Amino acid sequence: MSGRPIVLATGGTGGHMFPALALADELLLRDRRPVIVTDGRGAARSASDPRVDVRVVRTGTFTGRTALGKARGFADIAAGCWEARRILKEVAPAIAVGFGGYPSLPTMLAATYGGMRTMIHEQNAVLGRVNRLLASRVDSIAVTSPGTRQLSPGARARAAVVGNPVRDAIVTVREVPYTIPDETTPLELLVFGGSQGTVVFSDVVPRALIELPERYRARLRVTQQCRPEDLERVGNVYADAGIVADLSTFFADLPARLTVAHAVIARAGASTISELTVAGRPGVLIPYSHATDDHQTANARTLADEGAAWLMPERRLSPRALAETLERLFENPALLADVARKARGLGRPGAARELADAVCRMASPDSCPGHGVVAGHPREEAA
Repeated sequence: MSGRPIVLATGGTGGHMFPALALADELLLRDRRPVIVTDGRGAARSASDPRVDVRVVRTGTFTGRTALGKARGFADIAAGCWEARRILKEVAPAIAVGFGGYPSLPTMLAATYGGMRTMIHEQNAVLGRVNRLLASRVDSIAVTSPGTRQLSPGARARAAVVGNPVRDAIVTVREVPYTIPDETTPLELLVFGGSQGTVVFSDVVPRALIELPERYRARLRVTQQCRPEDLERVGNVYADAGIVADLSTFFADLPARLTVAHAVIARAGASTISELTVAGRPGVLIPYSHATDDHQTANARTLADEGAAWLMPERRLSPRALAETLERLFENPALLADVARKARGLGRPGAARELADAVCRMASPDSCPGHGVVAGHPREEAA
């Protein structure tokens, strides 16, 4: 592979890891070597491609409830910084790119203190806590949303909107036009919520669907993610109501199911927002009420304010309210199609390419040309 490696420092959750993996795939297409630095959970999520080098560092948080807990968190971060420093010295990257999450902090701190070129990418509509700590230290900032909150004026001047990279399989969904349901076709409903959605969805969604008029229940085809302990209970509710349902703890073919979905019920994490907009599918978004800085509500509003989704706050969520919303949508298929069209208009299917352009421009402007530009410090153009 050509050029020096490019380090991708990322948290271990899917919301941080998926865009990092999408960027890694794009860098491989450009004959650049990505090195992912994360925690143990992130390493388990990482790509199996042998060309992607995955390293693990110790990590901690500042959010301990006691003084001892906070002290342990600082000690773990300090130890992680030493580990990251050794990794960076060995790898000698052209640039380090941080995707947020506490596991990204040691590597990005080591990179900034070491005078390396650095960039952060923010997936949510609110700058995350770790990226907030790093924003004044890094050379460049890439964001998903034009109105990203918690950016200081100085940081905003060095930021550019590139979108949030998604899997190639989701980009493929975009190529399939949204199909407007009619009275002769099934109503395909896709329900997923990740680790922070399945509990409330297993309780509220089935009760909402059995309140729908029989003419809609008979046509429903439900694909729903559930916790293992909820599968039997939720399945029995649907069976008793005569609703056809496919339940699982995980759907490996989720992009294929998204392709045929007439409506989606989901949380409002960054990856979900990006996938719905790239795919161009209408969603009823129920933000996780305990998300840090309420960032999921901010994410959902970026769509709802444009008429590209429906926002239902969890505190006002009830089976009756959800049933009334779904009945209104099923009675007006043209509205579903309009929201799908508006969602598609907000999608950025080329986000991985734009971010890779910007990263490569900083890493080696002369050897990795691209079209994306992310504003940065003057040293960005140095050889």
